[in-house]
Amino acid sequence: MLKAYLNIFKIADLRKKILLTLGLLVIYRVGSYIPTPGVDGRALSAFFADIAAKQGSTIFGLMDLFSGGAVSNCTIFALGIMPYISSSIILQLMTVVIPHLERLAKEGGEEGRKKINQYTRYGTVVLSLIQSFFISLWLQNPNSFQGTIIVSTPGVPFILLVMITLTAGTAFIMWLGEQITERGIGNGISIIIMAGIISQLPIALGQLWTLFSFTDPARRQIPLGYGLVMIVLFVFVVMGTILLTQGQRKIPVQYAKRVVGRKVYGGQSQYIPLRINHGGVIPIIFASSILMFPSTIASFSSAPWLQSFAAAFMRQEGFYNVVYMLLIIFFAYFYTAITFNPIEIADNMKKYGGFVPGIRPGRPTAEFFDNIITKITLAGSVGLAFIAVLPNIISRSLNIPFKVASFMGGTGLLIIVGVMLDTMKQVEGQLMMHHYDGFMKKGRIKGRHY
Repeated sequence: MLKAYLNIFKIADLRKKILLTLGLLVIYRVGSYIPTPGVDGRALSAFFADIAAKQGSTIFGLMDLFSGGAVSNCTIFALGIMPYISSSIILQLMTVVIPHLERLAKEGGEEGRKKINQYTRYGTVVLSLIQSFFISLWLQNPNSFQGTIIVSTPGVPFILLVMITLTAGTAFIMWLGEQITERGIGNGISIIIMAGIISQLPIALGQLWTLFSFTDPARRQIPLGYGLVMIVLFVFVVMGTILLTQGQRKIPVQYAKRVVGRKVYGGQSQYIPLRINHGGVIPIIFASSILMFPSTIASFSSAPWLQSFAAAFMRQEGFYNVVYMLLIIFFAYFYTAITFNPIEIADNMKKYGGFVPGIRPGRPTAEFFDNIITKITLAGSVGLAFIAVLPNIISRSLNIPFKVASFMGGTGLLIIVGVMLDTMKQVEGQLMMHHYDGFMKKGRIKGRHY
């Protein structure tokens, strides 16, 4: 594998793509430290740290994860890429219910894809304007911060400034992601999200070093044996995450021979891959967003009943983890049901003379696919739910900060592993095309589902 990494820089085109990708990521990270005008970033960061300790996970914590800490400091990239992700998910769900979008997705080809991408960009700008407007109102209200003044000069000019700044920041990040996808290596949006998550790794390692206190055993807060347990557990979790990301059920399909003029079509055997984790990290994002609302609302109010209600949704509580896992399983089935249509697949196979050996074409084939996807989704959703709650369990059982435990599983690890596998697949394809050895001696790296 080391030889494969060295071969990367021997190919001029691949070297140029990787250097371009790294350069654009540096620009993204620099922008994550430029503060929004008129906002006291230090006071805001202290407020976020306080509510994270009291209420646990909030919706701002999820945004902060994807933006690499830009939300807690209210930088020009505070909204991050979340509006783009939300717009993409909304448009994907609307494709199922709006005939025009469905025709663009199925029959539009390259032009249809460009049109849908254009709608996604418009939706991103609209969502950014709406979110930045409410953020500006929240920032200039001292009551939201227990009397602490975050904005020194509130008013309409400040609201407009924040809306323009944050919306432009999100649009610029979206543009960076598209440039990485077109001219760099890997999926640009996914790589930007991964860069934001990995940027928190030095902080987590610093906290871990303080806890183990290698230089001063007298100040050690965690036994060294826990470190060995964490290393072994991390290896197994990464292996499980790779299996969950790459796992699939291959359904064999045969095509009957058809004679069209003087040419013979069909007669070959293929397979349809059905992934056990069809929705990727989307079920986790949906479930997290719902469970974070109680603690997010509680951070704006001091009502005793609301604080008691939010206390039940602290990530350290067993009730939170149980509901979290059930919601992930539900959304895994929900997203699969929306995006995977067994009837359409069966009809297309019948149209082109394809059939599953031993299964009659048409409705029996659709029922067969529906039965298979239901079973493998159960296994995938349970595995996804376990990996998602693992940081909460580790944080509570080993008594370590959640920022450290978050790299032992959860949304961050799933995104990092998935993006790295996808990027390695593209790099390996470039190496094989230029007759160099890839990363894997046996087999090939499979692409992941977005």
